[in-house]
Amino acid sequence: MELQDCEPGEEGPDTRSTPTDNSHAYEPHALHTSDSDASRLGLINTSRKYVKLMNFQEEVQAQRDLNSLLARASILLDEKAASLDEVLRHMLGRMARDSQGSGEQEEVASVLFTDAGGPGGSVHLLTETIQGVTATATGVRYQQSWLCVLCKAKNLQQRCICIARLQRPQNWGMSCCDVRFVILMLVPAQTRSAETDTELGRAFATLFSGISLRQKLSEAKTQEEFKQELVLQGQRLSSAVPRSSVEGQTCGHGPLQAIDFLRPGHGIYDDLSRRLPVYLSDFTDGMYGRSRCLLKCTTTAIFLYVTILLPAVALGSLNAESTRGGIDVQKTIVGQSIGGLIYALLAGCPLVIPVTTAPLAIFISVIRAICDDYHLDFPAFYACVGLWNSLFLILGGIFNLSLFMKRIKRSTQEVIALFISIAFVGEAVKDTIKIFHKHYHGPALVNGSAKDVHRLADRLQAVPMPTVLMPCTRECPILSLLLMLGTLWLGYTLFLIRRSPFFHARVREVVSDCALPISVVVFSFVGSYLFRDIELPVFNYHSDPAFNVAPFAKLTGTSALSAASLGFLLALLIFIEQNIVVSLTNIPENRLLKGTAYHWDLMLSGFINIFMSVLGLPWMHAAFPHSTLHVRQLANVEQRVEQGYLYEECSGSLETLCTLLKF
Repeated sequence: MELQDCEPGEEGPDTRSTPTDNSHAYEPHALHTSDSDASRLGLINTSRKYVKLMNFQEEVQAQRDLNSLLARASILLDEKAASLDEVLRHMLGRMARDSQGSGEQEEVASVLFTDAGGPGGSVHLLTETIQGVTATATGVRYQQSWLCVLCKAKNLQQRCICIARLQRPQNWGMSCCDVRFVILMLVPAQTRSAETDTELGRAFATLFSGISLRQKLSEAKTQEEFKQELVLQGQRLSSAVPRSSVEGQTCGHGPLQAIDFLRPGHGIYDDLSRRLPVYLSDFTDGMYGRSRCLLKCTTTAIFLYVTILLPAVALGSLNAESTRGGIDVQKTIVGQSIGGLIYALLAGCPLVIPVTTAPLAIFISVIRAICDDYHLDFPAFYACVGLWNSLFLILGGIFNLSLFMKRIKRSTQEVIALFISIAFVGEAVKDTIKIFHKHYHGPALVNGSAKDVHRLADRLQAVPMPTVLMPCTRECPILSLLLMLGTLWLGYTLFLIRRSPFFHARVREVVSDCALPISVVVFSFVGSYLFRDIELPVFNYHSDPAFNVAPFAKLTGTSALSAASLGFLLALLIFIEQNIVVSLTNIPENRLLKGTAYHWDLMLSGFINIFMSVLGLPWMHAAFPHSTLHVRQLANVEQRVEQGYLYEECSGSLETLCTLLKF
């Protein structure tokens, strides 16, 4: 018996079928068997039925039965037995010691199993089970980390339940390749319909179908804590709001109608109504209560520091070169800190990371080129473009334009995210090529022979001259390339250590979370100290003030109006990237529960960019891949085995502001 993987309250198809088992193919000569083989030959009648998940909001009696059973349930933590027979016998023994069962273990075991090959068969098959399945294009995919075993016993006087958490996941055959939890339910043969083994099994199977609960049960240290998690999960299902309704209120399902854009502020009101009740929990989750996880918050904060600072330095250097110091590294870091703090405190989705991006850096270089061609004051024209952009973003948030995200499919979002990632990689490759052009093929190496180069070097050593006139060498670009590739290799290797058998599981998790910071620190030390004799290129630091109010008086009215076209294009760029990043951050696979705020976050980005434009700081918006990596760092990842393949599945994410506030 299998449990369909659908939302509580949704009805699954109630159909019966007798599948054909093609796992064993018999050759024609196999019909000529010996007497001993013929005596062991038998038939198995298999019947499967889909049952719907328990709706605890409507079936109140199920919640009461669940609480009463959990109060006297037997719990086995870190069971060391490896075989299913041994695990079930230990569970029956524990139930007998807890005065739940009658002690007739052999009788119950005979009902639990169907011996293949008839009486005395050596292969045991469970008579009745419930498992979670997910429908796919090629069939069904089993939830293989838990198994619910049902049994009707004649001499049993009351319902009994025992839950075992295995010390290590066990492989018990097809559809049970990674079992960590076993639920054993014994029901008297004569019971009223509401208390049948199927109904009780359906209630407990509904609880265990949630991957977030299984993750919490894996971390429970005592039996009381284990039971408490089950009780809390039942209470959450009794009062839970379906995720589909939350998505429908934002940019999820439902047809797009013109009336949706004629209700100004309606989307912002819905966003605030959904997010304000959980606003305080953004500060406390991960720091206090049952979700306390200081280690994960600390490692994520370190990870964010590196992933935000390094692109800020790189893009700040690019902006400084294209604007000739108008927007430099100092302003980029200051703007990133102030804008990021405002966004973290006021945004509807705390896991989204706003930064300045490569497309924005390219857009800034275009504005600088226009200013040079038409002899315009760059700070003033830059501010006008930013103000027009902010106006369009604020209007987009007020008039619910984020609803257009309904028309953008997941594949389109992934393609745009890929282009953004390619832009980041492209900038790194371009900078490396630029270093090679500047240092590898220096004038002294191209125009003269090796003897001339050495003669010029000796002459320059005898006469004191500025450092910039020293002949270029090839050590600098080669070392830069090695440092870049080495940082990438070490970071990726440490990230994959989570899947390795080395060290303790907690150590592997911490090392994997801090893979990027560790690789950056290691190769920064290698380049700065082990090769201190080689002078590497550094970014230019300007001592100008970080804040410069734009001189709007230097710009004519016509020039200010002409900036509206560039402001619209910039707003379109930010609108697409902002909404796509928020959508990718809140995909169902990440299992975020607090909802989104598309319209409010879009309007907030507009207000932040007003501040950036007036003070001459680089613009910013929700960025990819920083936001999705942030969610990944805060996620509880569970490794699963499916048909011989190992894959990872998120069991829940820690939705908190603690990491951003630490940064």
